[in-house]
Amino acid sequence: MKNLKLLSKKLLFIIFILFISFKSHSSDKPIDIWNLNEKNKDQNSESSLPIDQNNNSISEISIYKNVSDEQTPGVVQDTSLSSKKINITGLYDPSDYDLDIYMWSNSDGDQLKDLFNRIAKLNLSEDAADLMNISILINAHYPNKNMTEKEFLRLKSDWLIKNSNFDLIEDYLNKNEILNDNPKLSRHFIDHYLSEFNLEKACDIFSENSKPITDDYLSKFNIYCLINTGKTEEAQLILDLKKELGFKDKYFEKKIDFLLGYTSKIDNTISDKSIFDFHLAHKTNPNFEFEPNEKTSKIIWKYLSSANLLSSFKEIDIAEIDKILNIEKAVHNKNYSEKDLFEIYMGFQFNINQLLNVKESYKTLSSVEARALLYQKILLESEMIEKLKLLKILKNSFKKDNISNAFDIELKKFLEEMNPQEIPGHLTSFYYTNIDLDNNSPDEIKYNNEIMHQSKLINYFNGDYAKSKIEKDVNNFLKKIKKNKKYSFSKKDIIFLESLKADGIKISDKFDDLYVINENEIPTDIQVMINNNESGAALLRIVEVIGQDRLDRMDEDTIYFIISALNQLNIDSIRNKILFKVLPLKV
Repeated sequence: MKNLKLLSKKLLFIIFILFISFKSHSSDKPIDIWNLNEKNKDQNSESSLPIDQNNNSISEISIYKNVSDEQTPGVVQDTSLSSKKINITGLYDPSDYDLDIYMWSNSDGDQLKDLFNRIAKLNLSEDAADLMNISILINAHYPNKNMTEKEFLRLKSDWLIKNSNFDLIEDYLNKNEILNDNPKLSRHFIDHYLSEFNLEKACDIFSENSKPITDDYLSKFNIYCLINTGKTEEAQLILDLKKELGFKDKYFEKKIDFLLGYTSKIDNTISDKSIFDFHLAHKTNPNFEFEPNEKTSKIIWKYLSSANLLSSFKEIDIAEIDKILNIEKAVHNKNYSEKDLFEIYMGFQFNINQLLNVKESYKTLSSVEARALLYQKILLESEMIEKLKLLKILKNSFKKDNISNAFDIELKKFLEEMNPQEIPGHLTSFYYTNIDLDNNSPDEIKYNNEIMHQSKLINYFNGDYAKSKIEKDVNNFLKKIKKNKKYSFSKKDIIFLESLKADGIKISDKFDDLYVINENEIPTDIQVMINNNESGAALLRIVEVIGQDRLDRMDEDTIYFIISALNQLNIDSIRNKILFKVLPLKV
């Protein structure tokens, strides 16, 4: 019975191979992890240490020491008074961000769950997402109250899935060896690259793993990856042992039998229960064909597009309206080419009267035909304003059917050909909302030495100023301001000076009357978090405040309280990055 004979004859060899197979993808690179060593503390200092869930004080620790490769990477062993092992998972050294491993220890888990849930409902800007990544991926203990380690890991995983930065996910899973502990996140990583028909990258998730894989989905995919790389004996061995332990999956086993050469009979069954099942159907059938419909999931559409399995749609008959509707939805989900969709529109035939009276004619047609007519008229229209009006009508047609992204790239191409100065007032909103403005190009800083927060003094936050020099230069600048009755002291000037003071830079008392500070500008709940030394929770609240906004476009009052909060928390590295985003004049 296949390799079962091998099991009975060479049991010791099997055990050895099984051990090796679990480590077959692991790296030989040395591993750096945290080693937490208990230090002697006197009775008084011990009373101020954080308390674990069993009311035992956690000893002060020494971090970032290399330990032997036998220990699990990314996991910290803390020898506390209770001699319990405490795991820490993350990516970033807390000292790199002026944080510490107790940043969550004083927080209530229930409040954090509520905060995470609120943030999950937001479409975070790049600035907010970057701060979120830093906050949750710092190597730190999980909260002591109302939260387990498993729950804390799940909160991290849920955010990583939502954000879907797959390079970050890969680093997080590999460096902490938590493939099994985060099966949902691991599967999200695999399914993403499998949907892009990038099997090599999907299998990379096992490259740093040295532990037995317990999750069925991950285990099955690992077996497939072994077969795909020619390690068929290892793959068969793992599958046989899984079956001995009660594993049953007829669909999977039939596909694997074909790949291993135990049968030449093609199983035509296609399952779209998962992207992996669908991929197996494709890889085990040389004559594989599948036509998606409106019920087909987005990830299957993406796979079909990536694997070039939508060729039949390029020869579509324009009478197949339902099929075109499915294509429009696929384009909206970025699983089908806009260009190909508009080529289909070009296949429709309209009479001259329909084209001449397009603004009335399209209303009598089906939605697909109407969009085809509008598109053809746009190509024929030479008058810029009329073309812009038709583009707006066409875009609204897509929006009405909840497929607005299907007219995105092509719309931008039309708008880029127009002169912004010639756009009439009633169409400027439509124009600027849909044109692809290059907001990602790095801005060049232009210094204005007439304004304090735009002067070269801000380079202090970039590490370019000695303390003695910045004190002298700032006090000299303030002396000039005091003499200049026309100088208007702005909120950003206050932000600049208060950040200097927080760093211990001495500002002469004679300049105190230049501005007034409102002591109540920080929201009460954030101030409470600061007072309780809940730096992790405070950072999450700041993430929530930023939300979908860009930092450099936020109002000065909000920036003031964000910087004030970071000053109180002594999180200078994050504060400095924000200051360089919001203070300088950008051109």
